[in-house]
Order: sequence, then structure tokens, then C-alpha cells
Amino acid sequence: MTQTFSEYTPADVWEWNSENGGQFANINRPIAGATHDKERPVGKHPMQLYSLATPNGVKVTVMLEELFALGHQGAEYDAWLVNISDGNQFSSGFVEANPNSKIPALFDHSTPTPTRVFESGSILLYLAEKFGAFLPTEHHARTETINWLMWQMGSAPYLGGGFGHFYAYAPFKIEYAIDRFAMEVKRQLDVLDRNLAEREYMAGDAYTIADMAIWPWYGALVKGLIYDAGAFLSVHEYKNVMRWTDQIAERPAVKRGRMVNRVMGDPASQLHERHDASDFDTKTQDKIAPKTD
Repeated sequence: MTQTFSEYTPADVWEWNSENGGQFANINRPIAGATHDKERPVGKHPMQLYSLATPNGVKVTVMLEELFALGHQGAEYDAWLVNISDGNQFSSGFVEANPNSKIPALFDHSTPTPTRVFESGSILLYLAEKFGAFLPTEHHARTETINWLMWQMGSAPYLGGGFGHFYAYAPFKIEYAIDRFAMEVKRQLDVLDRNLAEREYMAGDAYTIADMAIWPWYGALVKGLIYDAGAFLSVHEYKNVMRWTDQIAERPAVKRGRMVNRVMGDPASQLHERHDASDFDTKTQDKIAPKTD
């Protein structure tokens, strides 16, 4: 049943109601900065990643696993878990890594002074340029890849913060908000479907950082892995997106990347922290979690 709400008139000056945040009320606040002191851990590898396996986090772990699979030893990395539900992103160490307190954040320790990189799109572009991989060098192909990377960065907030929030996480259902963002998400899926009708991958014949950026969000959406909204959005209509999604999901590096910093789902798919390539075989949650009778 659709709920009916009285018309809302904003106050002259907004005031924070800490109880009015839905599922994430305990971590949402209108100010930046650290809430507690905690040193940022640093491991032995050149790349130090601080993340969680949300769609934005998966972009970067997939990229690092793809680079490592190509033999780029400089892309070897430690992945430290930042549990955003517990407010880990507001520690002093993480705020040093990303003043915006959003995962993922990366430090490259191979540079004379460690290089801080935050925002998932920036990290993908940084790694692609550093290692000369997954970003074409030819002018038109490079530009088209960056076009689609920026498309994702601008579009996904409507999917996550818009549709996902009001459909799945808000404390009550608002028909106008859900309809507004469902319409936009379906428009975005149509944009992707039309593009993929003419191309194997987002930017052409080559698999690039554009695919790595878009797949964790929109691939998960059409496979019913986020928001449980597949039937509501009629995702079966987007056959080209489905084809592309399944094709990328079969890549071994993608399968590994999805596991890193994951704290939900099948214990065998969860590698809370990754500090060595062998961790996929020995340290998933099904292998280290205490057994119960």
C-alpha cells in the first residue's frame, strides 16, 4: 500500500535530526573529519588499499587483480578492511587517506613519497596510467574510455544514493522518490544496452577501466545482487547488458577481485583482507571462521 504524506515545507534553516537517516543513520552526519584516532595500517606491498567490497570498492580490487594477472609485480597489494557500518572510515588514519571518508582509498608506496589516491575513478585512472594497461593510448579510444568512466561516476549516485536508498534503505517508502529514481535507472540501463548492442565492451572491442567501473554497479543490479530490485526494474529487458555482465563475471581476476574485503554472502566468497595472492586459497571465511557444532 502506498503511504500518504502531508506536504513538507522546509524550515528557514536546516537542522540535523540524527534519527532521520534510515538504515545508515548511525554513520551519516553533516560534518567531515575524524571521530576517533586510529593509525592506518601499512603492509609490505607497493599498493596499500583501504576498502570494502561495495561496488566502488570492487572496481579497484578487480583492477589490481587484473594488473597482477598480467604480471605487473608493482601492482601487488595489501587490502585492508574498512567496515563503513562500524564507522571505520572516520578514523584519523583513514581520513588522512581520504578526507571525504569514503572507500576506497589507496596509497602507492613505490613513489619517493607515498602517493595518496582517492575516489574510485581516480584510482582506476591512476593505476591504468602507471602500468600502461586497460586504457588505450590511441586518442579516440582513450577518450571514449574516459567518457564512459566519467559516465559511471556521474550516473551511479542516482542508482545508489537515489534509487537504492529510497527503494531499499529509507525508513519508509516514498512513491515519488522511488518512481523518480527508478525512471532514471531504467534510462541508464537503456543507455548501456544501446551502447553494448554495437560493441563487445563499453568503449569498443577492448576490455578497459570503463568496464571495471560500470560492471560492479550495473552488472550487480541486473543480476539481482543489489537492492533486490531485478523484477521491479524488469532487468531482463536489457539483454546486451546481461551478455556483457556474464562475460566479465567469467574473468578469473574479476572473480578474485569480488572476494576481496567482502563481509557478506557465502563465507567461501569472503576474503576480509588480502595480503598475498595465496590468501584466496587459505584465508577465506569458510577456512578461518570458527566451526560450530
